[in-house]
Amino acid sequence: MSSKPDFALYGYFRSSAAFRARIALNLKGIKPELRFIHLLRNGGEQHTAEYKGLNPQELIPALAHDGHLITQSLAIIEYLDEIVPEPPLLPNDALGRARVREIAYAIACDIHPVNNLRVNQHLMKVFGATPEQQAAWQRHWITTGFTALETMLSLSKNTGAFCYGDTPTLADICLIPQCANAKRVRLDFSPFPTIARIEAHALKHPAFDAALPANQPDAE
Repeated sequence: MSSKPDFALYGYFRSSAAFRARIALNLKGIKPELRFIHLLRNGGEQHTAEYKGLNPQELIPALAHDGHLITQSLAIIEYLDEIVPEPPLLPNDALGRARVREIAYAIACDIHPVNNLRVNQHLMKVFGATPEQQAAWQRHWITTGFTALETMLSLSKNTGAFCYGDTPTLADICLIPQCANAKRVRLDFSPFPTIARIEAHALKHPAFDAALPANQPDAE
């Protein structure tokens, strides 16, 4: 893996969106400078004036490269895929790209946003939700999303060792962090054998394994 000091990633070990960016960087062979933004310490370092000046959304990840800052994990991943074409993270045909994006967006746009830290904090602050109630909320919405995703994957002839074929794509980059979130809230994976199989296969790949939250320098 080559060192490219002109890349810097703002992230947090447990963030699934930052997890996605780490996988993509690993697949592209890029080792960025890591800049840690603790999402809980002192009310959340993402809310500091310094970081808000970089990213007004007060979210991670953010990727600094060549004097520019890119936010939103999917935008970061597709940017990396354009500037470092090999290995490709999207198929070379329009229909294949649409399929991979369909899976990725189902996770990143429909499952993840209703289960992230901001939502859990709001549930606690406004509705007094306990940690177990927050976990139950997350299990409900992940189950809803995974039920549809399992059908999409299990019935498609395009599903291979990974979500699309036998090489990792944007879809897997989104799926594996969401599986980690599901395990954190003790989701039962038995109804999702295809998802579980793809996750097990992906975690044998060094780019995915190295990106795991537990393997990060800021892991707690």
